[in-house]
Amino acid sequence: MERIVEYIIIAVVLVIISLVIIKLTKRDFNVEANKLITYLGGKDNIINTEYNMSRFKVILKDVSKADKEAIQKLGAKGIVEIDNQLKIIFGKNARTLKKYIEDIK
Repeated sequence: MERIVEYIIIAVVLVIISLVIIKLTKRDFNVEANKLITYLGGKDNIINTEYNMSRFKVILKDVSKADKEAIQKLGAKGIVEIDNQLKIIFGKNARTLKKYIEDIK
């Protein structure tokens, strides 16, 4: 009987540790979206946003206001600039970031 209680305690501790680790590693997309908007030159500089799988495409009024270095530090795996748009590779987070940015705008 004591063995069962020990196993239950160990299982509960492992579950708690797992939940803490998940909570600490989970990104706060609202904060990231706010930073991304700032790095893109502010919400008034953003004309349109789209996503396609891992790519986040944003059309800007003035692409020179975008801080590409800061965007990469935010987690972008790559940035391509074409005319007044940036195609930013964010991986699986592209869709979530687009949603939050649209909610903020």
